[in-house]
Amino acid sequence: MANLKDIQRQIKSVTNTQKTTRAMKLVSTAKLRRAEELAKRSRLYAAKMNQVIAEIAGRIKCNKVGGIDNRCFTEIESPKTVDIVFVTADKGLCGGFNIQTIKAVKKLLAEYKEENVKVRLRGIGKKGIEFFKYNEVELFDSVANLSSKPDKERSDDFIETSIEDFKDGKIDALHIVYNGYKNMITQELHVNKILPVDTEQFECDDEPKSMLEIEAQDEEHMLDSLVNRYVQYAIYYALIDSVAAEHSARMQAMDAATNNAKDMVKSLNVEFNKARQAAITTELIEIISGVESMK
Repeated sequence: MANLKDIQRQIKSVTNTQKTTRAMKLVSTAKLRRAEELAKRSRLYAAKMNQVIAEIAGRIKCNKVGGIDNRCFTEIESPKTVDIVFVTADKGLCGGFNIQTIKAVKKLLAEYKEENVKVRLRGIGKKGIEFFKYNEVELFDSVANLSSKPDKERSDDFIETSIEDFKDGKIDALHIVYNGYKNMITQELHVNKILPVDTEQFECDDEPKSMLEIEAQDEEHMLDSLVNRYVQYAIYYALIDSVAAEHSARMQAMDAATNNAKDMVKSLNVEFNKARQAAITTELIEIISGVESMK
């Protein structure tokens, strides 16, 4: 039977842990509400931007002989070099949130390795960066303290290299891998190919879907300018979506930890009561034995 003081010490330790996990859950819940609202507004903006690009690209594709003459919209059948940008959290204690993204990146790396394609791995978030550095996987570049606090200017600066290198022909594709927010209890893994933009989604439509009024000779220039904004916002939206998913995952993980601590305290209390009863019984037996021996 365990010592009473040891059990009391365990109960106190687990109770303190339970208080911490409950507090972390409440903090994550509050942060999730703000991040969820921002993600919803950003999703609307991203959808509108995609609609504008699709409209302009659709006009050029359907009206110009030869289609779209822009590398950002040209599928490259045998890529030689690609960029993979991944987003993980800067902190842990969020269940399998980070490991899901890491597994998806590893799978993508393995697929490109089989095809003898060079990969430039670009990381956002301490947990993913630390994992790949520990496993001696070369990172082309990385940035910390951005996934926890998404910043549009820093995000634009980070992705600018990939955009320019793609336009200059130094890379042939750009992927982004991250765990996004679906609802309060579910995260959704995204493995998105950002560049080149998929032209299959563009359809001929004489009726404009937006209020844009663009002269035909300006369409290609406008499209090229919009591509930069499209990629920049795709990365920034991924950061916003990821941070909402991170708070959701941490909220669930801390809720589970709190419940486990509660169950453990119950179990330890039962063990403590049994140990105390055994100690009392032993003392009574010793007293009775002592009295009997004095007769």
